[in-house]
Amino acid sequence: MGTTDSTSTDRAGAAGRDRDSEGRARNARPRDGLGRPLPYGEEGVPRQPEGVVRRPEESVAEAQRLLDEGKPFHAHEVFEDAWKSGPGEERELWRGLAQMAVGLTHAARGNVTGGARLLRRGAGAAEAWAGAGSRPHGIDLPAVIAWAREVAAEVERGEGAPVDPAARAPRLRGSA
Repeated sequence: MGTTDSTSTDRAGAAGRDRDSEGRARNARPRDGLGRPLPYGEEGVPRQPEGVVRRPEESVAEAQRLLDEGKPFHAHEVFEDAWKSGPGEERELWRGLAQMAVGLTHAARGNVTGGARLLRRGAGAAEAWAGAGSRPHGIDLPAVIAWAREVAAEVERGEGAPVDPAARAPRLRGSA
């Protein structure tokens, strides 16, 4: 009594939580284009591989491709990889970009409060990191920050109507 054996651990895993060999949660459920879990067995959108180390320019290009496809959740995973694998002095930049992508994800899901809050939080992190006029890795940071604040205000005015993530995707390198 009160002890845990491998049988109870197996049942816990079978009860809905995917676990790796060390017991860490690994959710293998299929997901839709906005990262929402779908029932097991349904066709989902392929997930972004985690832990990919890319050059910063590759991260920006891959994130832009995903944003243009209306997959901001997936773009956030690219930014998160850059945040975790990049130099320490750039972590706030990549974290801010990841937060903006997650904010767009929430806005596309119709989550007004979460979407606006994360868009603004990400914009603030990016702004604090670089200051005005900065173009790290070719990113037009002032334009992306302005975009995030504009979308946050638009989401709040829209009374919960989901945002089309592809139509409202930022241009990371400007309007070129």
